[in-house]
Amino acid sequence: MNGLLIINKPINWTSRDVVNKVGHILNTSKIGHTGTLDPIATGVLVLAIGEGLKLVDLVTSETKEYIATAKVGIQTDTLDITGNVLKESNELIKKEELENVLKSFIGKYLQEVPLYSSVKVNGRRLYDYARNNIEVELPKREVEIFDVELLSFKDDEFSFRVSVSKGTYIRSLIRDIGNKLNVFCTMKSLERTKQGDFCIEDSYDISDIEKGSFELVSFNKALSRFKTVEVDEYLEKKISNGVPLENRYDEEYIVFINKDSKVLAIYRETEDKKRIKPYKVFNL
Repeated sequence: MNGLLIINKPINWTSRDVVNKVGHILNTSKIGHTGTLDPIATGVLVLAIGEGLKLVDLVTSETKEYIATAKVGIQTDTLDITGNVLKESNELIKKEELENVLKSFIGKYLQEVPLYSSVKVNGRRLYDYARNNIEVELPKREVEIFDVELLSFKDDEFSFRVSVSKGTYIRSLIRDIGNKLNVFCTMKSLERTKQGDFCIEDSYDISDIEKGSFELVSFNKALSRFKTVEVDEYLEKKISNGVPLENRYDEEYIVFINKDSKVLAIYRETEDKKRIKPYKVFNL
C-alpha cells in the first residue's frame, strides 16, 4: 500500500494517535503524518503510507488553511482554551477594529513560537522547559499570512478563516491579534480545512478507515503541481537507477513517469542548473 491518505482528525487526538490507529487498522508500520495538529484541533491530517513517506517533505511545505475561533478576555499558558488561565479582563472589541487588525496581518511577520510546542531550543523541546518551569527565550520565525477573512463576530468571541505558510502557529497568531487589539485572546477551536491541494471535503473519518471505505491519493495526483515528463524504456532504466541527467527543463522539480503513467522518480536541478539529479526514486 503506497500513497497519501487524507484524514479528518478527531478532537482530543494527537497526530501520533491517528498514525498509530490507522497503522493498526491497515496493518502497516510504514506510515507517518505530514504536519502536526494539536489535540484541540480537527481537520485535514495528511498521512503518508509506504513509498508515500518519500513525499512528506514536499507535502509539509505547502500552504495551509484554517478556521479558528478566538475567545476574548483570557490568556492561557498554552495559548488555547485547554491551558491554565494566566490573565483575565472584561475588555471587549469592536467588529470594525477587528477587521482592520486582521487585514493588517496579511504579509510576512516575525512570530514568536508558543512555549508549549515541540520546537527545540538548545536541543530540548520547549514544552520540556514549560513542564519543568525553566525560563527560556522563545524563538521567532518569519511566517506569512496569505489571506484572512472574518466569519463571525461577538464582542467576546470571533471566528475567522486564514491561509498561512508552513510553520505558522494559529495560537500565536490569535495572541498577536489580541495584542494589536489591546485585549487578551486565546484560541477556542481550530479546524484545518486545507493543506496544499488536499481539502477537508476529501478527507475520511477514522470510522471510514475501519470500514475500508476510503481511497489513497495516487502519486500522480499528489505530484500533479510539478512538471511531469513521460520517458521511454531507455530513460526509464536510467531514472530507476538514479542516474543524473542533463537539465533540459526550466523547473526546480521534474516528475518522470513511464508509458503506463507509473511515477518513477522526482528529479531536482543542481545548484548550477546544468544537470538534474534524483531527489526521490520510487519503487511502486
